[in-house]
Amino acid sequence: MKKNLYLLILVAALLVYINQHPELLNEPEWGQVTTGQTVEEAYRHQRSDVQLQGSGKVKRVLSDDNKGSRHQRFILELPSGLSLLVAHNIDLAPRIEGLRRGDEVGFYGEYEWNNQGGVMHWTHHDPAGRHVGGWLKHAGRTYE
Repeated sequence: MKKNLYLLILVAALLVYINQHPELLNEPEWGQVTTGQTVEEAYRHQRSDVQLQGSGKVKRVLSDDNKGSRHQRFILELPSGLSLLVAHNIDLAPRIEGLRRGDEVGFYGEYEWNNQGGVMHWTHHDPAGRHVGGWLKHAGRTYE
């Protein structure tokens, strides 16, 4: 009977602690696929190195970044109004040809926080197999 009482007290104390620190339940590990977490939540909590999925409309198509690995860059406006820079490695995955303002683009990749909305990268496979593969979807085609 005493063991049950001690166990009940321990469980109650643990529940109180978790209730006071809910972030412990939501803190993703590097590269972990987060279920249900949105870019908006990652932005609000200043989280980085989390795998996220979502979609948005192209707000602006930028010039390619040709320093080091080449990246196609564009800014998405998410349904919440948050802006997200996408840096898509075109040395490892095909470029989205004909991308225009207003186009819908789905994404799955690694989110990095910044005060402007964040950056989505790793939207491609990893040839070394050490990182979760990502993708972009546009006009019925998947780019990975």
